Amino acid sequence: MASRDTVLTGDFDSLVDRGVNWIVQTPFGWQSNPSAPEVRGIRGDRGWWGERDEGIARTTEHARTAGLRTLLKPHIWLTDRNDKTWRGDIAMDTEEDWREWFREYGEWILHYAALAERLGIEGLCIGTELGGTVHREAEWRALIAQIRAVYRGPLTYAANWDREYLDVEFWDALDWIGVQAYFPLSDEEFPTTEQIARGWSSHLAPLEELSERTGRPIVFTELGYKSAAYTADEPWLWPERRAEVTDPRAFEAQARAYDAFFSTVWPMDWVAGVYFWKWYPSTTLDRADLSGDFTPQEKPAAEVMTRWYRSLAAGTK
Repeated sequence: MASRDTVLTGDFDSLVDRGVNWIVQTPFGWQSNPSAPEVRGIRGDRGWWGERDEGIARTTEHARTAGLRTLLKPHIWLTDRNDKTWRGDIAMDTEEDWREWFREYGEWILHYAALAERLGIEGLCIGTELGGTVHREAEWRALIAQIRAVYRGPLTYAANWDREYLDVEFWDALDWIGVQAYFPLSDEEFPTTEQIARGWSSHLAPLEELSERTGRPIVFTELGYKSAAYTADEPWLWPERRAEVTDPRAFEAQARAYDAFFSTVWPMDWVAGVYFWKWYPSTTLDRADLSGDFTPQEKPAAEVMTRWYRSLAAGTK
């Protein structure tokens, strides 16, 4: 979560009751466009609660009190709204700009490494969907060494599902392989659980082979499905802002997508865990219509998640 609202202690009660044992926090940094080397971060009391150090610290404390561990997973956001690119397109034009980008990005991520160490956060993701940078293996390995000198916990990197996770050459320097798992699974409007489960079949072999080759388990650092038609076709697409859903089949389709993941992927011994996008604090739920959103809250998908977490002894993953 990177909430604009204050997260309260009671917000974690339902997660614990559902068998959840980790949360992820996602503070943001900003870059103006994909070829600009400057990276800007939040400092002090500016920004949303979930992006300020104070908010991260308090949320971590509340989670730990409830018995939950935290993965800190900073993201870069491109701020040029007229540009249709995304963070996966970040790439510099010159060697000088590459050096500057890794310097700026390194300063930004090392801030969170130090914060994670100070707060005792249980896991750190060193980058998210930066596919245009991962071919710079030497720079990433040098940065990982710097992070290791600051933060003593386990590390991962969150690679996009579309080829990037297979292009990363520095998995051996990390503890977990991270995959943003928005794989296209079915082009049906309201697919059955079986149709969605079959859609996973072509993706499992390369994931398993990568885990075996590197000796690293896979964590699905982000996975989510909208309560909407065609939810498993292009799962990464955002819904229309706060679109209200009136067709009950949309809620069932989301629940089936969760069920297909748990029945097909979750039992694999190379899977170390999954983080679902997205779970909102109570103050957000109270004021917004999230019926077409990714969240499973107050929808059948939440009950599917609960059933599987409890029945498969979620404390081991």
